[in-house]
Amino acid sequence: MHWADVIAQEVADTCEHPLIATGISPTGIIHVGSLREAITGESIRSAVASKGKDVRLIYLIDSFDPLRKRYEFLPEEYEKYVGMPICMIPCPCGKHDNYAHHFIQPFLDAVDSLEVHCEIVWTHELYAKGEFAKWIDMTINKRQEVIQILHEVTGKDADPNFSPYDPLCPDCGRFCKANYDTYEFPNLEYSCKCGSHGKIDIRKMEGKLKWRLEWPAKWMIFGTSAEPFGKDHAAAGGSYDSGKRIVSEIFGGKAPYPIPYEFVQLKSGGQIVQMHKSLGSAVTGLDAINMTPPEVLNYLFLRSQPNRAIDYDYGMGLLDMADEYDRMERAYFSNEFTEAEENNVAAYVIAQHNHVPEQLPLQISYRHLVNVVQMTKDFDGVMQVLGRTEDMSKATDFDIKRLQVRVDCIRFWLANFAPENVKFSIQEAVPANIELSADEKAYFKALAALFKDIEWNAEQINAAVTDAAKDGIGNKGAFKAMYKILIGKNMGPRLSPFLASMDRQFVLDRLEQAAQ
Repeated sequence: MHWADVIAQEVADTCEHPLIATGISPTGIIHVGSLREAITGESIRSAVASKGKDVRLIYLIDSFDPLRKRYEFLPEEYEKYVGMPICMIPCPCGKHDNYAHHFIQPFLDAVDSLEVHCEIVWTHELYAKGEFAKWIDMTINKRQEVIQILHEVTGKDADPNFSPYDPLCPDCGRFCKANYDTYEFPNLEYSCKCGSHGKIDIRKMEGKLKWRLEWPAKWMIFGTSAEPFGKDHAAAGGSYDSGKRIVSEIFGGKAPYPIPYEFVQLKSGGQIVQMHKSLGSAVTGLDAINMTPPEVLNYLFLRSQPNRAIDYDYGMGLLDMADEYDRMERAYFSNEFTEAEENNVAAYVIAQHNHVPEQLPLQISYRHLVNVVQMTKDFDGVMQVLGRTEDMSKATDFDIKRLQVRVDCIRFWLANFAPENVKFSIQEAVPANIELSADEKAYFKALAALFKDIEWNAEQINAAVTDAAKDGIGNKGAFKAMYKILIGKNMGPRLSPFLASMDRQFVLDRLEQAAQ
């Protein structure tokens, strides 16, 4: 049984109306690793739904978090916004409602394209609606108990001055200090470094709980049944440990089923690439979905247990992952797979949100598609090229739609992340800057003669290529010569399938031109 099904069974057995929660703090550029939480949450939601339960998935955007510092990717003028809630800071590009919206919208677009069925919840709106008021009041009235719990959980010295709730200064717009001695619901006194002093109303968006209190308060607001979260929160003495006790001993509730997950490592050329939303990232969540077919990206995150790290290789590893996905798809429909592959086949099913196609979809090798995409300018051209080597007559609307998405992903990858050694373009004529020897010209002439009489497929093309080369320039010389006149490089895609994808007359014309 796949790990998502195991968790889903536990949730379905213990909750009448399960609610899965995920979330993020959009204080900076959101990298591809952040997709793991959303995909994990959706996998549990869909698995619970498949068991007949009325289940919801919410995605909490922590839009009331403060900007901790001016990150390197922000203009100098943003120094003045440090300490203010990100929902109250202007959008860096001027096209979004605020700073939080600017950084989360591309990520939400990515999540939507993955068909993650979630409800978007903005934390600052919960504060504005007074949803936190009851829990803020409890926290303030039991502040000493909260301090003791945090001391016992974290092992740090108990701080009698610990403030579980930070008022928002109405004058400078930054979080400031509270005076709990004079608290009388709903008013709390504050004093700010800017010199402002007065009272705020905890029922309004006039202050914020610290994270270790806000998280369990969210569990109470929504009745959270299960929640995936990063391994840092799950560490001994971390915020989940303190949240369990606070939700139970302070709020009188129950902590959700925990789904801690390992982080995603970004790789390129076999090397680990560091990424963090405060530093920027070579690959954002939107980049990942733009260059990875959604079902393949889902599969990448679902084939590994949550407690195992995932490598996202945006180089050649991307092609390996797409081919592995297709292999598991064939295994599922043939029902032929090893015990070691059982989990990955199950991951394939869940990657479709448990709605698997009725029959094996059309499969075109992703590597081959990378070559085909570079041979033509549009999707109609791709279909024309594929028609020379593939049986496209039985392609369904679903097949064509999926193929279109894969073509778009490959074009984005080629334009932004693909290694240079896989890129090429078919030249309109023999490149003027290359030199051809007499032996190469003789080879082109001999090969053209053979090409006129064979069936135009990879097998017979390969036989002709090697046959024409055996008494002259040899196979290595033949391949190099062909790549030079076709793409202006000394190497390229596997030659025989490459030529088979081209129009025969085009190849004959090119050989004739090169033989002159």
